[in-house]
Amino acid sequence: MSFSNLGLSDKVLAAVAAAGYTQPTPIQEQAIPHVLARRDVLGIAQTGTGKTAAFVLPMLTLLEKGRARARMPRTLILEPTRELAAQVKENFDKYGAGQKLNVALLIGGVSFGEQDAKLIRGVDVLIATPGRLLDHTERGGLLLTGVELLVIDEADRMLDMGFIPDIERICKLVPFTRQTLFFTATMPNEIRRVTETFLHNPQKVEVSRPATTASTVTQLVVGTGREAHQKREVLRQLIRSAQDLKNAIIFCNRKRDVAILHKSLVKHGFGAVALHGDMDQTARMAALEQFRKGEMPLLVASDVAARGLDIPDVSHVFNFDVPHHPDDYVHRIGRTGRAGRLGTAISLVAPADEKSLAAIEKLTGQDIPRSTEFAKVNDDAAHEPSEERQSRSRRGRGRQHQQDKPSAKPRNGTSGSGKRAPTSAPALPPSIGRPPVQREPSEPADHSHLPAFLLRPIRARA
Repeated sequence: MSFSNLGLSDKVLAAVAAAGYTQPTPIQEQAIPHVLARRDVLGIAQTGTGKTAAFVLPMLTLLEKGRARARMPRTLILEPTRELAAQVKENFDKYGAGQKLNVALLIGGVSFGEQDAKLIRGVDVLIATPGRLLDHTERGGLLLTGVELLVIDEADRMLDMGFIPDIERICKLVPFTRQTLFFTATMPNEIRRVTETFLHNPQKVEVSRPATTASTVTQLVVGTGREAHQKREVLRQLIRSAQDLKNAIIFCNRKRDVAILHKSLVKHGFGAVALHGDMDQTARMAALEQFRKGEMPLLVASDVAARGLDIPDVSHVFNFDVPHHPDDYVHRIGRTGRAGRLGTAISLVAPADEKSLAAIEKLTGQDIPRSTEFAKVNDDAAHEPSEERQSRSRRGRGRQHQQDKPSAKPRNGTSGSGKRAPTSAPALPPSIGRPPVQREPSEPADHSHLPAFLLRPIRARA
């Protein structure tokens, strides 16, 4: 089947042809006719199957009629992260180039003033993250009563990030009669509850079993030692030894570990950029752009890069940390092996990660092959201190050497030879248990130990 059989408008078909696409993916083929028929759609498909175009293309066709009003968007698309929201906007810019549609992006890291100016002009398509969208509605600068079509994308990621309460609030702000498109890769019980609450007799479109991995991705587990420096050494060896590695995304569980690993790779001469949630929007987009263009072959990232990012030609994915949630594994390795290409996903598994790995294998229903190729690297690293430890050890020896070396100049209380001159023990109060020193009445008191300001005479007031 070709795109011309799906009911899309001539303008949209021309834009699709100009982009070089001739046949729709399964999710596009099944979902687009139902969207054009104004049906609610529940789409379940693994990452990298073309879910974004499955709602962007029919939306462009539906929006050819009508016009936007100030502060009242006609359609609303909710995305869990800034990167995904920006990527959806790129799709509208790409396929809607021949249409005069106003598309606005409401994400964090951009001033409210710029976003308000776009809302005042009227918006046909509003793409937003939940938090920033609610900020605008609470300020009174945005009305959702004119929304005709609501898209909730990457719903399972919304659940992981704690956005479900925000989604429920937003769904109550839009008209009851709107059309709703709901896309997810997995169907946890909480997501199922949301679909039953806010979708009306939806048409279910499922092109793959939930939580399945793409057949184009070769998966492998490499055992490592317990220490982080051992895992870093194994990772470097894997990157150096991979014959077909063009570029790679390296995932860590924590933002702090992203920064540490990125610094280590750069120190060892690898071209790498970092991406995590604590970075400002400008830095995040710059890092993604460098990776997309091939200026930097390695992207060290948190799970902010695991969902929906369209970087089609990623050859490798490394799980430096095994994800705590098995669903995240499916999304991470889905960054490679996209659009029919082959990809490789390698997970570095320490002894403490075996439980998480077992949960992944249970969810995906497959045993991931193990490799013992790097056992020697682990053994060597286990008996040698890490670079950080060696550095600290050298600094510690240097400080100790300085302490042991005699001083060139005598200090207070020291002799010229560098040895400290003997001093009398400090006076202790009687409460500690040592009796006070008894003096003869004629013996003058020794005040040399007192600060000078305490020895100043006090002038009595008249």
